[in-house]
Amino acid sequence: MNTNPPFFDPASATVRFWVTQEGQPPVAASIGGATLRYHFQAQGAGDDLVAAYVAHARQIDEAVRRRLAAGSREPVMLRDPDVAAAR
Repeated sequence: MNTNPPFFDPASATVRFWVTQEGQPPVAASIGGATLRYHFQAQGAGDDLVAAYVAHARQIDEAVRRRLAAGSREPVMLRDPDVAAAR
């Protein structure tokens, strides 16, 4: 079980979070603020971006799982094309 909450990293302007997969340790991942604003209509920065991630965590986490299944390694950095199909 993952006990790490998502957080905004101002240095990279990303929301960082962890995705669980059955029988595996949590995988570190991130999604940019611009991607959250464009695809999920997030407003503002910081806590607002974290709230947007939380509101769409199921879709975003599935995008991470798709990247992992395709061979990506930790940490997974999501970009626009990764979440376009998740909407």
